[in-house]
Amino acid sequence: MTSKEIKIKQEDKSASIDYLNKAKDNYRQMLLALENGNFNATATLAIQCAISSADCLCVFEKGIRSISRDHFDACDIIDSITIPEAKVKAKTLRKIIAKKNMVQYERRNIFHSEAEELVKLTDRFYHWVKSIVS
Repeated sequence: MTSKEIKIKQEDKSASIDYLNKAKDNYRQMLLALENGNFNATATLAIQCAISSADCLCVFEKGIRSISRDHFDACDIIDSITIPEAKVKAKTLRKIIAKKNMVQYERRNIFHSEAEELVKLTDRFYHWVKSIVS
């Protein structure tokens, strides 16, 4: 079995801070949305925070980021990074991204418990990325 080819974009490693800033903005707004009971916004912001965090780490470590329509490709890049916990954190990112379709495209609203779970997962992933990049 051959590995699939991921569409990537080369980025200067210094651009990682720009992705971290996007992640930070989404993280802060995610917490405010949760506090205000806006669970749909909370979930959307959590997913965006995780994606920007992933882009940050990929650029920081490899000088690339996924530009694929499939956000799971970013998980594969994270999984290939040779730093402690990368494989575990790639699984965390997969759990977050797995909720994207339901959160952003399905009719039903997000429950409080679902929003809290996404915040918990995103918090762990975001702070892990931040600890490596900062």
